Amino acid sequence: MWHHGRIITRLLERALVWTPSTSTLWNAKLNPALMEGAMSFAGLKRRSTICERLAQQLVTLQVRHCHATRPVTRRSLQKMMGLGDDEFKDLTVTERRQYLRSKKLDFYEGYTCLLMGSPFVHRLETPVGKEDAKLFINKTTGQFFCKESLMEGTWDDIQVFLEAWLNSGQPLDKPREAKFVTEEYEDAEAQFVREEVDRIWRKASTFVAMEPSECAMVKQLFSARKLSDSTLNRFKVRWLAATKSLVFPWFGPHGNLKGLKLLSAKFDGTTVSYEESTLPRGNLYCNLFGLYEAASSDTELVLTASELDCLAVSQAVGKMAVAALPRGISSLSPSLLPYLEQYKKIILWLGSDLTAWEAAKVFARKLALRRCCLVPAGDPPQLQPLQALTEGPSCLQRVVRGALRAAHKDITSFRQLRENVRGELVNIDQAAGTKWNRFPELNKVLKGHRRGELTVFTGPTGSGKTTFISEYALDLCIQGVNTLWGSFEISNVRLARVMLTQFSQCELALHLEDYDMWADRFEMLPLYFMTFQGQQSIKTVMNTMQHAVYVYDISHVVIDNLQFMMGQSNSSLDRFAMQDHIIRAFRNFATTYSCHVTLVIHPRKEDDDKELQISSILGTAKASQEADNIMILQNRRLGSTHGHRRIQVVKNRFDGDLGTVPLEFHKPTLSFTTSKWRVKHCKENSLAPQGPVPPTSADRVFSSLE
Repeated sequence: MWHHGRIITRLLERALVWTPSTSTLWNAKLNPALMEGAMSFAGLKRRSTICERLAQQLVTLQVRHCHATRPVTRRSLQKMMGLGDDEFKDLTVTERRQYLRSKKLDFYEGYTCLLMGSPFVHRLETPVGKEDAKLFINKTTGQFFCKESLMEGTWDDIQVFLEAWLNSGQPLDKPREAKFVTEEYEDAEAQFVREEVDRIWRKASTFVAMEPSECAMVKQLFSARKLSDSTLNRFKVRWLAATKSLVFPWFGPHGNLKGLKLLSAKFDGTTVSYEESTLPRGNLYCNLFGLYEAASSDTELVLTASELDCLAVSQAVGKMAVAALPRGISSLSPSLLPYLEQYKKIILWLGSDLTAWEAAKVFARKLALRRCCLVPAGDPPQLQPLQALTEGPSCLQRVVRGALRAAHKDITSFRQLRENVRGELVNIDQAAGTKWNRFPELNKVLKGHRRGELTVFTGPTGSGKTTFISEYALDLCIQGVNTLWGSFEISNVRLARVMLTQFSQCELALHLEDYDMWADRFEMLPLYFMTFQGQQSIKTVMNTMQHAVYVYDISHVVIDNLQFMMGQSNSSLDRFAMQDHIIRAFRNFATTYSCHVTLVIHPRKEDDDKELQISSILGTAKASQEADNIMILQNRRLGSTHGHRRIQVVKNRFDGDLGTVPLEFHKPTLSFTTSKWRVKHCKENSLAPQGPVPPTSADRVFSSLE
């Protein structure tokens, strides 16, 4: 909850009277009345105890003027006061409502946010209707966003602003330290991005200014022959001939150009591939393309996974609002939710395969199930919107009308399951999950990596459990599986170094000139790390995982390992009961959030000459009962050295197949992949130009554009 040091700094400044001591140091003297108010404002427990403890520390504390050299942080404040995490309680939406009511502030219930008048736009006494509300407070995270002023921040921030608003009654000026949505990166980089956006936008051509023959060739290149020039012009799409890219603009609420997405066509001699890039880069690009064309009176919206699909649906369905998600089926950022509050019905058409269907169900929970409809996997004609447009507008209209209600999360019937069952039968390979590229033998046993499952992984001490599981997760992450790593045993720096080495498949210590290249590629992976190390409570870990699933749409969580949560849990339970409680929490999390959890558990102490079994897992039988998959890293030692390592799958709830997967450990790259795969990887990253090939149809399209 306390994400910004400046918030705690404000609380201290409310409670302290500063007097000059030297030219650079100030003495802090406690004002008890103000401190009591600050603690109440912060929502802390046991205020009197905390005030007494803080008084003893702060009366003699010397702090640099304006905290210029080292801002106060939550951790340093906790350490100074000797407080634990439980002193800083996370607020629920009910408590946030109670706070607003206690201040006599009117607000309205939205689907995902609380709506109210904005302290940056409205006068305090001015009545504000739901349609005119500009301030949106996320019910889950407490993050706020003002659509008019573009101010955003945490729940702590908005409390500071609301108190100031209540005191003045007038719209607040933008605070000096506040940041706009587009200012979350360094000023120099921001300036560069703005200049680059303007340069590309000016250089790109509108379809109105292009020759009809050139327009036709561009459409053919992107398989969009049925898209009309009027649709492309209405959405202000442009063509950048220099890079053979379609340019999709990001316009802000006030019509200003904030960024671009480029969809570039790449030709390798035989086939055409497509590559996306955005300005600004990564998570800073938060454009719901197409939404700026929607009217404020629209109540129905179709969400698609790509900009071309958005154009196709808009052209076919006419007046219905249509928008494209900025990162496709990868994630739906909570920062976009305020822009979707006005819609009473949202149809998610993210694709025709099971991966898109699973993503649609996850996004529907975030958007509020009661207003969402889903286009199911396997729905005839099983085409993407852009492909369906070739069948005629009536085809798209039929699919949109046939979207299924997401319905109640706890009640279903076969009528609602019918299309899901059909989708699994039609896409039987996708139903098995994401395949491993580095471990093809593992695909033969487990078939794939699936959402909503719990995998238990164990192996002897020192056998390489963390090294293997990091590459196992990295393989999936490279394929777009959003991954959250919880490494309690080794530091994140060391883990990241191992994963970067496995990712690059080279000894970077010997090739430091290539470090930045591989680091830039690695940075673009949807990979996140918990900052915990050592003993942690299961409650803290679960709260972090829930936040990550909501904010980053995490679909794979790796916990290494369970034993580091045993010492911080409920002390009234014995050790085995405590472990069962933790495993049950992970099982419920995997099911509730449709997220795969990989849990590393140490085995019992066994003789070196004996192989591990299911019964070797430390604790009761709860782990083996709750797990969908159980993998054991077997390491039969030959003398004092490592022997033949292999992964033994001893439980597979998906289809029951069991077996072993031999491993080859390559120490320089810390990799368990086969030598055949490593050779292929090296060739792909240093590919020599191929000889001339006969011209293809794609060849002719490219040559005509040059």
